[in-house]
Amino acid sequence: MLPLMIDFSKKKIIIFGGGDVGVRKAAYFSDQADVSVISRSFSSSFDNIRVARTRADISVAGDEELGRLITGAFLVIAATSDPQLNDRIGRICSGQGVLFNNAEGAKGDVIIPSKIEGNHYLIAISTGGESPGVSRFLREHINAMLPNLDGMIELQGRLRETLKQREPDQSRRSRILRDVILDQDVWRAIAISPEAGWKMVEMRYLHE
Repeated sequence: MLPLMIDFSKKKIIIFGGGDVGVRKAAYFSDQADVSVISRSFSSSFDNIRVARTRADISVAGDEELGRLITGAFLVIAATSDPQLNDRIGRICSGQGVLFNNAEGAKGDVIIPSKIEGNHYLIAISTGGESPGVSRFLREHINAMLPNLDGMIELQGRLRETLKQREPDQSRRSRILRDVILDQDVWRAIAISPEAGWKMVEMRYLHE
């Protein structure tokens, strides 16, 4: 598998299953994609998520009906409690060339990672489903170790533009940018305020 960052705006996602797993999957995508959930019943948690809901007993639906339900989907997620039903949905998706994620059953061709995001970054973490605990550990570890990552990214963008005007040597520009990332005093200054971080950089790296 290869990791990708995909713009899901205006893309159709179909989720089969209205339980807690379906809720988590829907919440992951609902802010960006056009999400529809199909189930014979729905957790009350769906009331807080912007998704379309369709009541249907898919356990008695034939392959042709399931095929119609996924028509036009970019991604289908099987989140029912029945692994065999999930696998059947996956086979239909494969036949239609639709991307498929399986919450329980045979592995699909899409893994939904754990994610960490700020205003300026997005980090995806996956163990391929082998250890959700390790994914959670890595997410918590990164958050604890880099609480001011957004501030550093903003500072790096400002510094990069300043260096383009002041420093003609590309290798020296790259070295300064790297040195700033490794400078723990700059990180501590950013924690105080963005301007405190910038003043530290000016003093150490931009003096004439």
